[in-house]
Amino acid sequence: MLKVALTGSIGMGKSTVGKMIVARGIPLFDADATVHALYAPGGAAVAPLRKAFPAAVPGDSVDRDILSRLVLGKPDEIKKLESIVHPLVGMERQNFLAEAEARGAPFAVLDIPLLFEGKGRAGVDAVIVVSAPAEKQKARVLARPGMTEEKFAAILARQVPDAEKRAGGDYVIDTGVSLAETEAQIAEVLADLLKRAEGKDRA
Repeated sequence: MLKVALTGSIGMGKSTVGKMIVARGIPLFDADATVHALYAPGGAAVAPLRKAFPAAVPGDSVDRDILSRLVLGKPDEIKKLESIVHPLVGMERQNFLAEAEARGAPFAVLDIPLLFEGKGRAGVDAVIVVSAPAEKQKARVLARPGMTEEKFAAILARQVPDAEKRAGGDYVIDTGVSLAETEAQIAEVLADLLKRAEGKDRA
């Protein structure tokens, strides 16, 4: 089974593309949804984060806004957070892949927001980069509740530039166009991945 990464910087339309992929019956691992579940009551990240960042866990779940304020712009605190959350997300990802393979899926898509910032590239067979013009990206991000220019700049500073991601991807989906045009790009990419998966099976 081919492992395909879906990535892109903040505000590029990755969530929209992910939903369109799922609508076509392709298994997709949503890293952000997994983190939400880990932070929810009963989630595996709640207890270790309460110990590491007590203020961020005022009740039986993690308050993402408080946690974000505690770590933003503080590399050591970000590393501490990642050392707790990344292994838990990794375990969920492995379970997802095992289930997809057991069902006979020719390929599965892994939503990995910080693929190029981490070491995720080595574990996948192909990379889809979601991109859009910088002005569209900025407008989308600043429209989010609680987002400021300062916060957006801090997030961008931690991300590999879009041009580098585009150059490093096997496929680029441009979301700066209409939804219908985005859908057409996705259909083309998925058809090519299916061919690659079938070729791998025969090899």
